Amino acid sequence: MNRYPVWKYAIMVIVLLVGLIYTLPNLFGEAPAVQVSPAKSTVKVDASTQQRVEAALKAANLTPDMLTLDANSIRARFGTTDDQLKARDVLQHALVPDANDAPYVVALNLVSRSPTWLSALHAFPMYLGLDLRGGVHFMLQVDMQGALDKRAETFASDLRTALRDKSIRGAAVTRNGQAIEVRLRDAAAQQATQNIIQDQFTDLAATASQDGSDYKLAVTIKPEAARRLEDSALKQNITTLHNRINELGVAEPVIQQQGLDRIIVQLPGVQDTAKAKEILGRTATLELRLVDESAEGRAAELGTGPVPFGSERFMDREGRPVIVKKQVVISGENLTDAQPGFDSQTQQPKVDLTVDAKGGRIMRDVSRDNYRKRLAILLFEKGKGEVLTAPSINGELGTRFQISGSMNVVEANDLALLLRAGSLAAPMEIIEERTIGPSLGADNIAMGFKSVAYGFLAIMVFMCVYYALFGVFSSIALGVNLLLLVAILSMLQATLTLPGIAAMALAIGVAIDSNVLINERVREELRNGASPQAAIHAGYDRAWGTILDSNVTTLIAGLALLAFGSGPVRGFAVVHCIGIVTSMFSAVFFSRGLVNLWYGRKKKLKTVSIGTVWRPGQADDTALAKAK
Repeated sequence: MNRYPVWKYAIMVIVLLVGLIYTLPNLFGEAPAVQVSPAKSTVKVDASTQQRVEAALKAANLTPDMLTLDANSIRARFGTTDDQLKARDVLQHALVPDANDAPYVVALNLVSRSPTWLSALHAFPMYLGLDLRGGVHFMLQVDMQGALDKRAETFASDLRTALRDKSIRGAAVTRNGQAIEVRLRDAAAQQATQNIIQDQFTDLAATASQDGSDYKLAVTIKPEAARRLEDSALKQNITTLHNRINELGVAEPVIQQQGLDRIIVQLPGVQDTAKAKEILGRTATLELRLVDESAEGRAAELGTGPVPFGSERFMDREGRPVIVKKQVVISGENLTDAQPGFDSQTQQPKVDLTVDAKGGRIMRDVSRDNYRKRLAILLFEKGKGEVLTAPSINGELGTRFQISGSMNVVEANDLALLLRAGSLAAPMEIIEERTIGPSLGADNIAMGFKSVAYGFLAIMVFMCVYYALFGVFSSIALGVNLLLLVAILSMLQATLTLPGIAAMALAIGVAIDSNVLINERVREELRNGASPQAAIHAGYDRAWGTILDSNVTTLIAGLALLAFGSGPVRGFAVVHCIGIVTSMFSAVFFSRGLVNLWYGRKKKLKTVSIGTVWRPGQADDTALAKAK
């Protein structure tokens, strides 16, 4: 009646081992480290960079506990913060000779002390939030007026193109902020222009007027279109920040919208505010421009003449000058995708680009008019532009075209990554910054751990006193619940915050409620005269329905918090929901396994240790419930 088959005990043992393995990394803590990451999108961190780091540290008599190289950074772990700070200064001097044009970011960080055998099993500690691990917090203000000005400039350029296509001569299009003014020769041209704006530019509103012999149109962006553009700019900036910061290997950054024009950025583990600003400063702008291949442009490229009017000089990745026109063909905001691949004819690496409909229309016109001419792709970072590549236009381009030439597979992958990362749709500035030191984070962890530990001990003492041996079984099951909760959070690589620790403490109270229901049900069966074995069997079976109902209703509330909450509320909800699931396993399946293991083998069981069983009409009874 109260015996588990061997396979159920095997499940219990396997679950315990898995839970223990994935919980262990959280017990080793974190060590101070120095992280070396690329400061430019065109700079790579590879094995040669690792050798330079090793040589610089060895020359300074600094031996890291561990030196690792991943896809985006090099991390050197040290035993003390003194060695960490010395290593940061050494690497800064060795890798960044010019602070104004830094190829690398050398930043302080924290890494796990977990042994390599746990890492080999993919057992990693939970990510800790800013309030526990320390780090930097920024609030960025998005310049919505700048976004609208940029969009107005695009509208003005498109309007000039549309008027030229419709053969409307003598039209002068000028922009003043977000207002566009069109001057025309006669009323017919004014009416034709107004029709073009109504048909092709639905986001613009035009007002006709006359100034002497000149006919004018005052063109503005419609209010609803302006709001839509502002929302789009904010979302694009958030996406770009995600792409750029994720490339740097910062563990679990938080990037989210706050209000209508602000973005919150939290970088856990980064203690150096100046370096964190450099990370944010990596956001780049992509532009496609035609190369100036006139005689004056070629002379300027060779260094034998000045840069022609309307053109600019930029350097490519090999340090060679390239003269490009100032007029932007399309920008990164028109690019929707970039994927590396191989040319089917030459089998050379290439990058396939996809642009939106507007960009495709522009590319068709430009490629048709500039066949066999070069098109430069420029990347602007920290105000400095660099030519990534300048391929020739070998056919009419549309919404999909490719870049190929003298590049290898790695360069094609890197270029596709840069292009996919996109550009900022609007400039931003930091209006609030806050640094949380690791010591404060350690204090928060200690206080959170104490709250969970004291709550657990208090519940365990109460259960053992009130329910005797069944209370011991319940306490062990509660410990297993906490073990599984931490293990699952570690496997999911969830971010633990102070609200998450509060949810852990709450999960302990919710979990023990199931064991209280079971124990009281067993007592009730004993009071009604059932034998101990029958009482145990009936207690677990009949309490299951109540346990399921109560946990499902609580889970519904947790899922609602998870779906509609954000920030700390969401962190609380994640731990809360996982805790409910693990409590149902530990309180019912695991605790019954312990009871069956202890009592199930006894055929003539006469007593069970479940505390005092009060019978009707009896003021007191022994501590052991006796079967009649």
